[in-house]
Amino acid sequence: MDGRKLAETGAWTSMLAYGLLTAVKLAVGAYADSASLTADGLNNLTDVAASMAILVGLRISGKPRDADHPYGHSRAEHVATLVTSFIMASVGVQVLWTSLPAVIRPEAAPAPDVPALWTAIATAGVMFGVHLYNRRLAERTGSMAIRALAKDNLADAAVSAGVVIGIAGARLGLPWLDPFVALIIGLLICRTAVGIFLQASHVVTDGFDPKKLDKYRSTVLGVAGVAAVTDMKARFQGNDIIVEVTVEVDPGLTVADSHQIADAIEERMLRKHAVKTTLVHVEPYAGA
Repeated sequence: MDGRKLAETGAWTSMLAYGLLTAVKLAVGAYADSASLTADGLNNLTDVAASMAILVGLRISGKPRDADHPYGHSRAEHVATLVTSFIMASVGVQVLWTSLPAVIRPEAAPAPDVPALWTAIATAGVMFGVHLYNRRLAERTGSMAIRALAKDNLADAAVSAGVVIGIAGARLGLPWLDPFVALIIGLLICRTAVGIFLQASHVVTDGFDPKKLDKYRSTVLGVAGVAAVTDMKARFQGNDIIVEVTVEVDPGLTVADSHQIADAIEERMLRKHAVKTTLVHVEPYAGA
């Protein structure tokens, strides 16, 4: 099974797990009067959307080039991620809106029943197991999307652990603790949504880390025959990086020799930085 298929397996696993946990948490949260468990269920609902976006993005990004998409479809994953961030933000605001009154007037909030506590404990364990599975999968496939999903799984397990504390505290005579945890979950959902939006929009608008560019420049300058690097830029094409670099070489070299230097640059970038596509433009060295 290739890397993309394995990544899709991870996305399906997360989506099914989140779907089940959403249904259980929302049902038990309503039955047991637990604001934090209900908020955690809504949090998992956004994770279902995120998993679906990753799955759809992986499917579309795997399509070959066509007449309308000469560079392929690999950016579909990032577009779907942007949509997911908006869904997450709307759910986060809803959680904040419903939990804030109970925090302000905690005496009106009933103590959650025991089933809510056991549900929170069980779901935290399930989520941690999904995290371990996706972390191993990310290590095998090198998928950025599945690596991000594994981190999200771990964060959700931690949130569920917080729900356990909130429910237990409310049952021990701290009625404000359960809705307060729900409020914190709402803030975390909004914070995650903003982070996902900023990261995805940065990639979609061809943003790139300048520190990585400096490393790439040093690598190219280390190739024999390269006298200077006059221009370098990079961008993401899906999960792959495309580098464009302009180098200056000895003007007395033949076309074949210059081509060999370009090949050496491509090979060095692939070996040192896993950059599969390096577009090299060769010019005569101005200082010669």
